[in-house]
Amino acid sequence: MYKINCREKEANVLNSKLKNESTDFLFDAILSLDNKEECYRFFEDLCTSAELKAMSQRLVVAKMLTEKKVYTEIVKETGASTATISRVKRALFDNDTYGYTLVLDKLLGGENK
Repeated sequence: MYKINCREKEANVLNSKLKNESTDFLFDAILSLDNKEECYRFFEDLCTSAELKAMSQRLVVAKMLTEKKVYTEIVKETGASTATISRVKRALFDNDTYGYTLVLDKLLGGENK
């Protein structure tokens, strides 16, 4: 994993083009959920199954990229297109928000260092 000090990057996120009252409301709603069952209930109402599968696929792709898996292996295992893998790779390694890294470090406890 690529440990970073996410607090140093907070200013970049606060200036994000996504930051607005509606997005804050969405994130507050997500943060209010207590468990996976509540997440499934909320996201089933919020997203189409294709949207949710696309988001989960991107997170799995990010995990596999941090594990140094090659594109062909990622495509075979996830069904993601090479364009999706490239997009995730750019966000993972060339983006200053470090969102994937933040989440993967928390989920995996640094097991992929």
